[in-house]
Amino acid sequence: MRILVIEDEPRMLDLLRKGLQEHDCTVMTAMDGDTGVEIATTCTFDAILLDIGLPRRDGYEVMRALHQRSCASRVLVLTARDAEDDIIRGLDLGADDYLTKPFSFPELMARLQSITRPRRRKTSGRLEAGELAVDLVRRTVTRGNNHIDLSPSECKLLIALMQNSGQCVSRQSLMQEVWGTDSEVGQGTLDVLVNSLRGKIDAPYPHKLIHTVRGSGYVLERDAQKMERAQR
Repeated sequence: MRILVIEDEPRMLDLLRKGLQEHDCTVMTAMDGDTGVEIATTCTFDAILLDIGLPRRDGYEVMRALHQRSCASRVLVLTARDAEDDIIRGLDLGADDYLTKPFSFPELMARLQSITRPRRRKTSGRLEAGELAVDLVRRTVTRGNNHIDLSPSECKLLIALMQNSGQCVSRQSLMQEVWGTDSEVGQGTLDVLVNSLRGKIDAPYPHKLIHTVRGSGYVLERDAQKMERAQR
């Protein structure tokens, strides 16, 4: 794998470089956010290991810049910040996974293998549920004539629900679809993400699509009467 490590602490940077090279990875490094963005958008990498507390441009700003420049590299955030708000912010900005320090190197390599694994191909380029539509190629979302701007994590969640339209999807399954099998993200983070998605998909409209199935998970159901009967 080709890995870019963006980390400003010299000892941690050296440990990561040596450990990755021992696993036959090609490694490039940067010690500040501006340099990291420049390298990430100039060269091609399988994954980027990204610290949050960086000089010149922090990790959140780096992710925002990578998203704006359509960088295709997977991003694994490595940070001591373990508060749920910090995790949600990083995932919403496009991080593929989040690993808190301290961590073991075998776990780091397992996370890298997970996020760089080839993604499943979609059988269709478009998903629809009533007036709600997702273009899987352009990653655009519309409801009626209105464009809806979603974060990468919100888009993954919506796609998982729409691919199982009318069926309850468990919280565990949704967490795996959005953040991968080995992610540390908990159910509370998923619930916050669902509420954020509802605020954009449902709140402005009288007919609600995303429903909670108590004790089970969530369902995207366009038939309101059917949903009401199922919850009785």
